Amino acid sequence: MSPTQIVLTVLVVLVIAAIAAAIAAAIAAAVVVAGRRRSLRQRFGPEYDHVVAEQDSRGAAERELRDRKRRHAELELIPLDPDARTRYAQAWEELQVGFVDSPAETVGQADELVSRLVAERGYPTGEFDDRIAHLSVEHARTLGHYRDAHEIHLRNSRGEASTEDLRQAVVHYRALFADLLGGEPVAARTPDQRHPDAAHDATNR
Repeated sequence: MSPTQIVLTVLVVLVIAAIAAAIAAAIAAAVVVAGRRRSLRQRFGPEYDHVVAEQDSRGAAERELRDRKRRHAELELIPLDPDARTRYAQAWEELQVGFVDSPAETVGQADELVSRLVAERGYPTGEFDDRIAHLSVEHARTLGHYRDAHEIHLRNSRGEASTEDLRQAVVHYRALFADLLGGEPVAARTPDQRHPDAAHDATNR
């Protein structure tokens, strides 16, 4: 083999090695990206798709979600003690019973009660979008309910919500409320059903 052939062979080997290294690096990077994406999907559930739809690109959406995790890690979250959990459950039951006579007012009360619970758990309660961002790290699967409830609450403040809309708003608020509380606040019951005691009183009038 001539010196020229040896040089060419070495160059070919080096090129092949460089290509193989580049392919291996690309595969490794793709595996890392796929792993991060899978982790974000598992952590944020439907919120992942919501943020992707809002952002200019999937990469931007995933950066936003990673930033949410970072900001969430800086919070000092507070677990509810049994007394606080009982107090909130009782407040929700009273609110739900009151829906029959004052549905519009009840939706406003539900929004306030959820906000108080959010604050007591240690989450910021500033702008709604910021609240959503902080809650999404641990409560992503009920955020769709919270958004729907908030949208109906805003329509209610403009006098544009029907009684059925208001009933749905309370149901939506309840989903996040139960998630933050760590369990159902009261036995499952739609907000337009009277409390048994109220129904009994009405029968005896």
